[in-house]
Amino acid sequence: MKEQSLTEKQNDRAEVLTIYELTKTFGGTVALDHVDFNLYAGEVHCLVGENGAGKSTLIKILSGAERPDQGRIVAFGQEYARLAPAQSLELGIATIYQDVELVSSLTVADNIFLGHEIKGAFNRIDYAAQNREARELMESINIHIPVTALVETLSPAQQQTLQIVKALHIKSRIMIMDEPTAALGVEETNALMDLVRRLTSQGIAVIYISHYLPEIFEVGDRVTVLKDGRLIDTLDVTRTDLGMITRSMLGRERSFFYQRHEAATRDVILQVRNLSMHDLFANVSFDLYRGEILGFGGVAGAGRSELMNVIFGARKRDSGEIFLNGRSINPDSPRTAIAQGLAMIPEDRKTLGLFDLRSVLENIAIVRNEATSLLLNHRQERRAAEDLIERMHIATSGFDQPVGYLSGGNQQKTILARWLLSNALVLIFDEPTKGVDIGAKEQIYELMVKLVNQGKSILMVSSDMAELLAMSDRIPVMRGGELVTVVNAKDVTEQELLGHFLGIKHDGD
Repeated sequence: MKEQSLTEKQNDRAEVLTIYELTKTFGGTVALDHVDFNLYAGEVHCLVGENGAGKSTLIKILSGAERPDQGRIVAFGQEYARLAPAQSLELGIATIYQDVELVSSLTVADNIFLGHEIKGAFNRIDYAAQNREARELMESINIHIPVTALVETLSPAQQQTLQIVKALHIKSRIMIMDEPTAALGVEETNALMDLVRRLTSQGIAVIYISHYLPEIFEVGDRVTVLKDGRLIDTLDVTRTDLGMITRSMLGRERSFFYQRHEAATRDVILQVRNLSMHDLFANVSFDLYRGEILGFGGVAGAGRSELMNVIFGARKRDSGEIFLNGRSINPDSPRTAIAQGLAMIPEDRKTLGLFDLRSVLENIAIVRNEATSLLLNHRQERRAAEDLIERMHIATSGFDQPVGYLSGGNQQKTILARWLLSNALVLIFDEPTKGVDIGAKEQIYELMVKLVNQGKSILMVSSDMAELLAMSDRIPVMRGGELVTVVNAKDVTEQELLGHFLGIKHDGD
């Protein structure tokens, strides 16, 4: 039997959502400009575009968090000028954000039933019934998470999955997934993809937003490209490729993978010897050369981020030694690490890297102010911040704007600008382009290249294999808390690298 075309599949499905001429402005900025969009039951419709393209505004309108200026929304045959949050939920539209929205101190079952608790005698919560129904719901889609486990004990992948289970519990018919795999490793991402396929097989429609474009071809049926608030194209995934999508997003030709020239010398700047931290990693040793990007690879939970946190003094080591320029250092706190010549861009920039409600200026100048004196030179501070905002193309209304209002890519560039004012010799980039669009990625890559060309060195953690291969000189691979091998980035294929991550031997290995 021949496979159905996308058009034939759509003819067999109901159109559950249609958007006509949706427009939204914020002051003088047009976030959405007469955008049309539609969605079918059982379809994965991917939504892509650079930061600021309008993706977030579109999903906020669908979730009821924002009111459109004009346009129409037709959901399940009913027309609306706008949706209120409660109305959106009643229609079965659930939004699953990249930043997990769960109560960490409650159990899995308690989170699923939060706000919809099962009550028994004397209006008391029937925890046994909630646990039973939660277990049955998860088993129905082949998910195995202990219903009595506290959310704070779950892995990022389990927490992301739990958000989907919550949406299923309230009978969602449309799921909007915003960067669902941004914090996940290879295995966890594959498991989530399988779950998305099971959801669509039950007729649930999915709007899938991702900056990692290869995922589109794993899970998507169609892809819509937004740029500067406008709809550029809607494409059948089977009839497009990465080049076509990136050209639509960027408005120009470009190679999908960033290309860089080697800048590494043979001068060792950082030595790590037998570094260990109980239950997280053990006896890790490596050298970092001046001008080198050392890209740490491995699946989630391999111990890479924990290792970086120990090197930066954010966590305490059990044993081992660290040498910078041949001198033993003991970074027992981030402040000490900064004073000794280390810098870090953490994986969780919102929690660990930014002061959300403080200005762009303050976020850039904080390290410089800490290192200089208690007497601040505000004129010099503003001049330095203005220069960096211009050099790094940080899109902001001014350096007094709270940094929390910037896009993810511009927040990341703000953290990078901070460290350019420091005297750091070694910079740690933990998932430097997580949740960042293609254009901002390229700018971050170019900055990293400039840094190593200036003789600085970079330790990079990345779950993006293409990024590891494009940006690294060498790739140390961690698995199960051990550094198992170091490979030359130019001498290894993506398949071979994945084999190292998972401990799989290929023919010829």
